[in-house]
Amino acid sequence: MLSLAVALAALAAPVSTEIVLPSQPAPLHGTLLTPPGASAVAVILPGSGPTDRDGNSPMGVAAGTYRLLAEGLADQGIATLRIDKRGIAASAAAGPAEADLRFDAYAADARAWAAEAAARAGKPCAWLIGHSEGALVALKAVAGGDDPESSKVCGLILLAGAGRPAGVMLREQLTALPDPLKTQAYDALTELEAGRTVAEPPAALAALFRPSVQPYLISWLPLDPAMLLAAYDGPVFIGQGTTDIQVGVIDAQALAAADPDATLKLWDGVNHVLKTAPADRAGNLATYADPDLPLAPGVTQDVAAFIRTNAAR
Repeated sequence: MLSLAVALAALAAPVSTEIVLPSQPAPLHGTLLTPPGASAVAVILPGSGPTDRDGNSPMGVAAGTYRLLAEGLADQGIATLRIDKRGIAASAAAGPAEADLRFDAYAADARAWAAEAAARAGKPCAWLIGHSEGALVALKAVAGGDDPESSKVCGLILLAGAGRPAGVMLREQLTALPDPLKTQAYDALTELEAGRTVAEPPAALAALFRPSVQPYLISWLPLDPAMLLAAYDGPVFIGQGTTDIQVGVIDAQALAAADPDATLKLWDGVNHVLKTAPADRAGNLATYADPDLPLAPGVTQDVAAFIRTNAAR
């Protein structure tokens, strides 16, 4: 009887499968987590920087947000494919030189992953779950819709995503700089937004405006999340925590205003890594390094309920 119970438990457990997606100059890698009888499948798109498929980063983030989200959705009957984006972790070899990277590459990869996830799960399409900068990647991935792989996207789940252009948010972050450095930074952003490189960025801002990263910034800065969302006609869920110290409720509201049909959910006391956290910065950031802290109550349940409802339609 005990061996039968163990066998049944094994059959009921979600199956984790390593996925390799052909790409140039090297393959991309991810993990497909499939519960028995999955009702839908989603691709989890990571945020900015060296964030891996589990939601961790060598820059001090070990919250395991994407792994926890995948496991929670599996419990709700939804399969997920979480990925190492181009140039990061197991997909490091697929990354081009910094000077050759463009935002469109991430969007194209998202479409390819959606098609792969749908095929693997035997579904007509896959949902895109974009977290932080991944939300903008998801929005860009469905822009235009002229790529056949765009039809493989069921809809969008935007979690802690910016609702305003990056230039607006960068200016907010740089407002504390003393003059004339602040003016120089703003002038550099204006040039990059116009598609022009900055030959001699201020020395104090060399890390932000280094020549090798400027082509990527030029491809990224003009993107307006609200405008991209207004042009999309698929189902959209917008989730935002009220104690997020990186992206604010104002951004979720801007996205919701762009798409009156979208579902907006504000999670009280939830931060950027989707965990229950205080508003004070030190206590908030402490959750970034705690993989044992679960996702905040309601986050996974709300996302799963939205996917199930719209998948049924």
